[in-house]
Amino acid sequence: MCDSPRTAGGRRLGPPLSLPGRQGDSAARDDTNFPQFRLFHAVAGEDYAAVMTTAMRASATAGEYERLERATEGIEAPFALVDLDAMWANADDMLRRAAGKPIRVASKSVRSRPVLERILAHDPGYRGLLTYTLPESLWLAGHGFDDLVIGYPTADRSAIAELAGLTDERPSTAPVLMVDSVDHLDLIESAAGQGDSPVRVAIELDVGWWALGGRVKIGPKRSPIRTPQQAASFARGILRRPRLKLVGLMAYEGHIAGLGDRPPGKRLQGRVIGWMQSRSAAEIRERRAAVVAAVSELAELEFVNGGGTGSLHGTTGEDAVTELAAGSGFFAPTLFDTYSAFKLRPAAIFAMPVVRKPSASIATVLGGGYLASGVGEPSRVPSPYLPPDLRLDRFEGAGEVQTPVLGDAARRLQVGDRVYFRHTKAGELCERFDSLHLISGDRIVDEVPTYRGEGRTFL
Repeated sequence: MCDSPRTAGGRRLGPPLSLPGRQGDSAARDDTNFPQFRLFHAVAGEDYAAVMTTAMRASATAGEYERLERATEGIEAPFALVDLDAMWANADDMLRRAAGKPIRVASKSVRSRPVLERILAHDPGYRGLLTYTLPESLWLAGHGFDDLVIGYPTADRSAIAELAGLTDERPSTAPVLMVDSVDHLDLIESAAGQGDSPVRVAIELDVGWWALGGRVKIGPKRSPIRTPQQAASFARGILRRPRLKLVGLMAYEGHIAGLGDRPPGKRLQGRVIGWMQSRSAAEIRERRAAVVAAVSELAELEFVNGGGTGSLHGTTGEDAVTELAAGSGFFAPTLFDTYSAFKLRPAAIFAMPVVRKPSASIATVLGGGYLASGVGEPSRVPSPYLPPDLRLDRFEGAGEVQTPVLGDAARRLQVGDRVYFRHTKAGELCERFDSLHLISGDRIVDEVPTYRGEGRTFL
């Protein structure tokens, strides 16, 4: 396989891999003179995949590659794994940043029932789930999970009818629906029908940043409810409906929690992002407190949820927020490599086998095109992680059935070797694999199913 083969339990590991020096970095940038690459710069602003590879080198070492190879010896790629040592380090760091405020776990970023169980059992600071669909919540409730809040509205009438029945059985602990319009309230009442107990609902508040008098709006396009007056008016409408019970409020600052302030290769943009986030956080603090005060005069709220992996340390300081939310921080996808306030350890990784060598300097793996949701641009492609010093081909990217990788390490890879990748986002990786191999140190301690592995694909 290689000139100086090594083995781990019979599996060949290849020669030691070393981190590249500056000369390798410069060589990787020399071909930016191609006209196609200048066009790429015009569209994307940078060779994102290459800079992300450079940004990950500090944590991607040859020793890590060998450790994963020892741990997964005998498993045929493709496969996905979760490094429990890294995941628990990330979990403890999020608890530290939460500073004693409980964290509701975002299930969409995990998508494995056994892993969710482990997280909730890890520390009492993790309390309840923020789920992403009502059918998912009903399924989890059937498996013993409680304290469930659905983070997104639903239009699933049959699931609402099932929820109404569950609410009659568990009137004070049934899953909570998210609402932000009269249309939601009408639909829930119509689908729920008659029952003994009101369906529990929570109001979602928009906390996007509106600049220049609202002419510029930054943040996820979620709820139309923004002001204390709008929230109070909507709350009164809920209270007038006997089939509904208002129990909570949620406000997700996605433009802070999900947007890193240190984008690779974009120092000026990072400063602009940091400037925007600091000003938006100050505005949110004041407005969220006013909304909570206005709604609390009308109803007793069980929870006020806010924050995300990227904003735990800021949102926890708001007295109006009773709990936080986080999910991506456990698996630490590449989207969260670009924050200045914290550093996570890569935990969720997938391995693909090398199946051909188009040339001495290129290794091509099977599959790999697991693109993340969102705006279609270079940051959404998976990133080669191990061995170090690999990058995607900018003209081919990550493909449906094959993905070529380039770099010094590609010369040493042979057919049958593995390349380990990281996904841009967290839970979406689990839609590609039936199971996750849980590793600690250099051994597998368990293999657990994903939602997909249990025959569940909720989105």
